[in-house]
Amino acid sequence: MKKNIFVRVFNFYYTGFRNLSPVGKRLWIIILIKLFIMFFILKFFFFPNFLNNNFDSDEERSNHVIEQLTKTS
Repeated sequence: MKKNIFVRVFNFYYTGFRNLSPVGKRLWIIILIKLFIMFFILKFFFFPNFLNNNFDSDEERSNHVIEQLTKTS
């Protein structure tokens, strides 16, 4: 009987990562740390929620977005 597609995909990656060399595991740890820094830490410092901070209502936010999208250079 065939296994569920999700189980087969999980087993594929699980066995692949389990059989990695120590260098490969270390590189994956570095990649995951860098992704965490980019998406979770830098987001809070460099990409604040401009619309929530500067406008009080949804109507004001939508008007601002429409003005910015339809503004001609």
